[in-house]
Amino acid sequence: MSRNYEIIGKFIKDMSSETPDVETYVYVKDYIVNYKLNIDIVSKPLKNKTVEINTILKFEDKETNKKKSHFEINFATIIKVNEKIKEKKELEKIILCDVQIEIYPDLEKSLLDLLHNSGYPEIKFEKKINFEELYNQRLN
Repeated sequence: MSRNYEIIGKFIKDMSSETPDVETYVYVKDYIVNYKLNIDIVSKPLKNKTVEINTILKFEDKETNKKKSHFEINFATIIKVNEKIKEKKELEKIILCDVQIEIYPDLEKSLLDLLHNSGYPEIKFEKKINFEELYNQRLN
């Protein structure tokens, strides 16, 4: 089966690591296990059947702690969609599922590099994001 799209470019559009002071760093080092990974996917149609997809990963503390760090990466992917794709549902699956599965290893590595370089070398993501499952849940 041939793919219905081609990735013509991918890059880190924006990256952020914020730890305001030493006290926060020391606090976060002990409590970073409580941080959660959130994902947001935004797409924008361009010309000639091309689409810009911004996949935003945030690693953050959802609690109301005063001391917290913030880590975020916006990974942009530009795809050219096959001419025979006419259905909105097909395009939606490409953007929210197929492309995400393909780019996620690069995106996860970039976020982990950011975390490790921000002073948290022990961080690993044990659980992989199942984009197929997330997409199917969205439909129900």
